[in-house]
Amino acid sequence: MPSNAPHLEAARPLVAIVGNPNAGKTSLFNGLTGSFQKVGNYPGVTVEKVVGSLRLGDRSVECIDVPGLYSLEPVSQDEEVAVAVLKGLSPGTPAPDLLLCVLDAGNLERNLFFFGQLAEAGYPMVVALTMTDILARRGQAIDTAKLANLLGVEVVPVISHKGIGLVELREAIERGLDTPRRANVEFEYPIGIETKVAALCERLARAGMDAPKAAVRKALLAPQPESDEEGYPLELRSAFAEAREELEAEGLLPPKIESSSRYGWAQMVQRAVVTQSSPARPSTSHRLDWFLTHRVFGLAAFACIMCVVFLSIYTLAAPLMDVMTAAFDQLAAWIRPPLEGAPVVQSLLADGLIGGVGTMLTFLPQICILFFFIAALEGTGYLARAAFLMDRLLGWCGLNGRAFIPLLSSFACAIPGIMSARVMPDPKSRLATILVAPLMSCSARLPIYLLLIGAFIEPQFGPIWAGIALFGMHLVGLVVAIPVVFVLNRGVLRGKRLPFLLELPPYQWPKWRDVWLSVYFRGKAFVQTAGTIIVVLSVVIWALSYFPRSETDLKAYEARLTAEHPEATPQGIQHSVDEYALAHSFLGRFGKTIEPVFEPAGFDWRISTAILAAFPAREVVVASLGILFNLGGDVDEASGDLRSALQSARWPDGRPLVTPWTAVGLMVFFALCCQCMATLATVKRETNSWKWAAFMFTYMTVLAYLSAVGIHQLGRLF
Repeated sequence: MPSNAPHLEAARPLVAIVGNPNAGKTSLFNGLTGSFQKVGNYPGVTVEKVVGSLRLGDRSVECIDVPGLYSLEPVSQDEEVAVAVLKGLSPGTPAPDLLLCVLDAGNLERNLFFFGQLAEAGYPMVVALTMTDILARRGQAIDTAKLANLLGVEVVPVISHKGIGLVELREAIERGLDTPRRANVEFEYPIGIETKVAALCERLARAGMDAPKAAVRKALLAPQPESDEEGYPLELRSAFAEAREELEAEGLLPPKIESSSRYGWAQMVQRAVVTQSSPARPSTSHRLDWFLTHRVFGLAAFACIMCVVFLSIYTLAAPLMDVMTAAFDQLAAWIRPPLEGAPVVQSLLADGLIGGVGTMLTFLPQICILFFFIAALEGTGYLARAAFLMDRLLGWCGLNGRAFIPLLSSFACAIPGIMSARVMPDPKSRLATILVAPLMSCSARLPIYLLLIGAFIEPQFGPIWAGIALFGMHLVGLVVAIPVVFVLNRGVLRGKRLPFLLELPPYQWPKWRDVWLSVYFRGKAFVQTAGTIIVVLSVVIWALSYFPRSETDLKAYEARLTAEHPEATPQGIQHSVDEYALAHSFLGRFGKTIEPVFEPAGFDWRISTAILAAFPAREVVVASLGILFNLGGDVDEASGDLRSALQSARWPDGRPLVTPWTAVGLMVFFALCCQCMATLATVKRETNSWKWAAFMFTYMTVLAYLSAVGIHQLGRLF
């Protein structure tokens, strides 16, 4: 029986939308609540919590979209959270006043199995019957009045994306809150079980305990009988145990009998209410599945579809990101002149705050485009097929088939890749995917690849090897990720991989309202949570690279340079002053301090400082190298001056600072190191803990460092 604990907000009743996965819960939730939604996580867990406001006449009702369930016996974290919500045991979420149970008319028998469990638990319910349009395309009809009579609760057919039935459903919800109705279902059990139940009821009655037959049957068939028999005297517990042993001896295994009885009832209801009204049309889904799930053709189609998605994220986002970058650069340029008299405030606003906000919002186009494709592919039904195909390839190392979406999208940017790991129901597999997603070579690493390949690989080995090197840099993260996942699953996470169970929904056109709402709320969640952390850390990195700063010392240094080099241009003098200021900042001093640590990898203090300065975003590495090599921060990866400066740079003993081996080591370091605070902030948000963000940063940094050292030392041997 559900808990009737008092609500935190007594004036706002809670309606929970429950049902099997792919039954149409999300579309129904969007149709009822519209844009009055908020997305977050349940306290202490990584399962997403979506709540919204539902208007019923002159009152407001809180509505919550509960994660999909097949049974009240949970096997994964999201199912545990869903069951806790129904029982009123979820922190911060009171027990629901009413369940809105979503039944898929096209899979009525399976959906009714879960409904039967809810009915036995005694929850007040209203039923929303979805997918009736798909049922009609099969030439079938359903008698909703007869279904409501058999279930004992109101049944309202709806087509959410078209708004059909939503008004009637709101009225039914209002009646269900005012006058709760509980389902009245009776399952047929074998005579042997009913005999045992009757005998136990009689013994309980003699002991002065008047228990209903349904409660006694539930205790007898419970998989964990201790909790159901709590409060019974010891002798009665022995009677229950003896009855179970006798049933097992007769071949009446309790869990199996309970399932078969529920499915028998569900089959009876389906036969009673569903009729074949016209000849069935050939199934488009079956014809498409023959091709799209084929072990050869299916993989080829998958590769083409994912290539389109990847290129779209990579190319469509680029113009938007360039526009946003230019806009924030222009904004920074506008505020500099009025603040010439306050250089600290000027730099804080232009470089720290505006730079941080700009960095954060630059990721937004990629995130929105990614979630557009995820929502659209999910809406068509293809995403489930792709996960089925990839599970064969990824399962051996412990990854769930759905991991392909996060890993693939991380080649554009790790942030949307990590966020898209929410498509995975297994928490261990999801966490493993999050921990290796940043190993994929994101677009922000490309400038450093192009700079170093153009300066050290192409001049010595030619354009063919330069192309191979660029492809190899994009491949190295993927090659490393597979054994890392294998080790994580067996040494750190120690998670038992759940069986890959996946329902293949019918193909259909995506519901564009749901797609755009998904994009909007995912983008909003990123800006409000991870974006806040990114801006704060951007200001921190700015402060470390700006202070300590003495304008008097900088002007004196500028005057000395002007006197010693009268032929130098004002721009060249300013570049030298910027280099001097960065070298003497906290960040520069720290770079010089850790130079001995990075020296085995072939990095001096300038390269080490550029690595540290890249934490707000890897895109600033090239600009930081430009400042540190006395060329200014307006250089890019194609700058011939910066390439020449790197080629001519020397250690104090005259050795070349960067050799082709050192360049490869530096590229591999960037390929493997999680040197992006935006990614770390996103990991913290998705896991609800800094622990996993710190773990990911540590293992990736150690892996990157050892790889760079090994490559450099190997190069010295040759």
